Order: sequence, then structure tokens, then C-alpha cells
Amino acid sequence: MDGISFEGRVAIVTGAGGGLGRTHALDLAARGAKVVVNDLGGTIAGTGGGTAMADHVVKEIIDAGGQAVANYDSVATPRAARPSCRPRSTPTAPWTS
Repeated sequence: MDGISFEGRVAIVTGAGGGLGRTHALDLAARGAKVVVNDLGGTIAGTGGGTAMADHVVKEIIDAGGQAVANYDSVATPRAARPSCRPRSTPTAPWTS
């Protein structure tokens, strides 16, 4: 991909399970970023929750040859966001250790 490269960088994208967040996560990954896909998986009204939306975007990134890990934490406050900045290492994202 031409243009700006994010090779060697990690991007945390909130709301990345759909809409603009998903688009940003996919674009950052295509430009070489390792992406933390953060999404609560709730409805557009802010209710509910789940892991499927974030997991789907992670799969899209990995299937395209990128690196990504899902994160389902709230980032509504700085204290709540702290765990998102330290994702655990997983078999599909060993770079998080």
C-alpha cells in the first residue's frame, strides 16, 4: 500500500467492531500496524455487549496477513482504559507480551 506506513507500531482502535472504527482498524493493519481491536459489542444504542464484532474484525485482519488482537474492555474513563493499553499475549498476537 502506498503512502503512510505504520510498520512496527501498535494502534488501539476503539469502537473497531463496526463502522468507522472497523474501517480505521483495517486500514491501519493494511499499512503495517499491529492492531488492538477494542469493542464492547453492544448495540448502537449502547446496550448489550459481546465479543463477536471485535473477533470478526481481528479475523479479517489476520486473514489479510496482518496482526491483531481483540479487546473487550470499556474505555469510558482513563482508569477503565488502562487494561486496553496492556493487552495480554495470545497465540495469535505474541507481540503483546
